[in-house]
Amino acid sequence: MDFTDDTKLDSLMGALFTPYKQSVTDVQKVIDALLSHAIISSEDEIVNDHIAFRTLGVPNLGIASFEKLFLHYGYVKKDYYFFKEKKLNAYWYAPPSPKYPRIFISELRVDDLPEKAKTILNKYTNDILQDPVDSIDLNNVASVGNFFYKPLWDLPTITDYQELQKISEYAAWVLYNRYYLNHYTISVHDLKQPYNSLESFNKFLTSIGITLNTAGGVIKTSADGLLKQTSSVAKMIDAIFKDGEHLEISGSYVEFAERLPYPKSTNDTEPTRRRDGFESANADKIFESTYSSQTKKS
Repeated sequence: MDFTDDTKLDSLMGALFTPYKQSVTDVQKVIDALLSHAIISSEDEIVNDHIAFRTLGVPNLGIASFEKLFLHYGYVKKDYYFFKEKKLNAYWYAPPSPKYPRIFISELRVDDLPEKAKTILNKYTNDILQDPVDSIDLNNVASVGNFFYKPLWDLPTITDYQELQKISEYAAWVLYNRYYLNHYTISVHDLKQPYNSLESFNKFLTSIGITLNTAGGVIKTSADGLLKQTSSVAKMIDAIFKDGEHLEISGSYVEFAERLPYPKSTNDTEPTRRRDGFESANADKIFESTYSSQTKKS
């Protein structure tokens, strides 16, 4: 694509973010507090560090399918991550321009699950005989935007959801939420002092009533100490299942990241760069923002 005009990618990000913001009430709560405390003077000052999606690793779906949406718009595939305990693969994608967020896409390794879980997931996905992304006009932003909320498989039953949740909370989340935006991330280091450190910003978050994910500690820090991440706990939402049954399940959440500068050598003439990429140990605990061990606290 020609990126001399960013209108299409701007529109795509809007199609993703608007429904997410309406659904995840903590987003507006944080934005309103940032404005009322004069930490920012406009919502446009917030820098979105990255957005994240969850997928199922089954034929015609998963990362290989989903990444096409963003590769078409100029994103570049970067590092691979493996989460053994949660049975996940993931990659991150660099944006075509710094004005856009990084993207993190994870995928459940369905073949690694117990037979019972595979049977449940296959019941809903076996009828997907071709990659649904291949039928989309990727130059049509409206079509791409609609795809994120398109039902690719039938609504699950409450029984299937609950049985799957016992085995993999990630799997249950994707079965119901499909490709809905899992979270977006505020770049804390781009805020004014003293809120540009995650330690200070977390105090601000708790003061306005945001419940934080404590898995692995409230602040998850990379081995090099240069990437610090905190996330809210997903709010429970009223979900309508097959046959009109209702159940409260975890929705999406918000993340907050601080990327520290790489150390500069005395003869380094390059501009200061901040830590890029992701850290598997951090991400492993961020995933748990939708897990019952965290949501039962909110």
